[in-house]
Amino acid sequence: MSLLSNPHRLHAVILAGLAVQPVTERVLWRLENSNPHRAEILVLTESHPSWAHLVDDAGWPGADGGTPLIADYTPLLERIARGRDFGFRLTANPVQSIPRPARPSEQQAARLKEDADNGGRTRGFRVAHRTVAQQLEWLLKRCERHGFVIPEAIATPPGPGLREDGAGDQAPTAGPAVAVVSRDILRFNKRKDGPRVTLSTATFEGRLRVTDPDALRATLLGGIGPAKGYGQGLLTLAPIRTTEEAAHG
Repeated sequence: MSLLSNPHRLHAVILAGLAVQPVTERVLWRLENSNPHRAEILVLTESHPSWAHLVDDAGWPGADGGTPLIADYTPLLERIARGRDFGFRLTANPVQSIPRPARPSEQQAARLKEDADNGGRTRGFRVAHRTVAQQLEWLLKRCERHGFVIPEAIATPPGPGLREDGAGDQAPTAGPAVAVVSRDILRFNKRKDGPRVTLSTATFEGRLRVTDPDALRATLLGGIGPAKGYGQGLLTLAPIRTTEEAAHG
């Protein structure tokens, strides 16, 4: 529970699984808690990791499904091709930069005062997008640079995250094939006497279409958005079964 409640502690334990210290490679991870009876962590590393310490300290050694699964990412990267569709999942920290917060927090107010005392120009403030609509727009604006688009989908009745512009509850509704399936606000301290960190997160699920294979590979390895050290930004893909494949089991 100590690790699950504090992304800073969990990040430190994950980094301890790599042989070369201090860690200089890009490490992406995501805590999966869709199953109320177990927590799973997905981790993407450049070097081969060892998770024995994590299982010993916080897991259940010898339990069914308790052995870490380690796989090579190369086969997936080689399947990325222009025009191919994949299912995707992304937990991210959707934010925007603004000149000055409407209601500054204690830390933001202190920074504003410090900048004013020094006569310097105030840097932008990173502020979270709070609504589902804002979070969806944040992702849709970033798709192209990351090598993919989210195609249109039709749902009857409208699914979560889709525009409700049909004529009635049963009218087909067009919209991007993505939904915000969960949202959370993480609050934790890096140190006992350190400042409070607050992150607003959103988990997206949907379908994407590859437009730039090299850019998408870079995105899979580098992540999307800020707060990557706190378990944000890892984009994962899954193959989409065609109607014909589904019909044949």
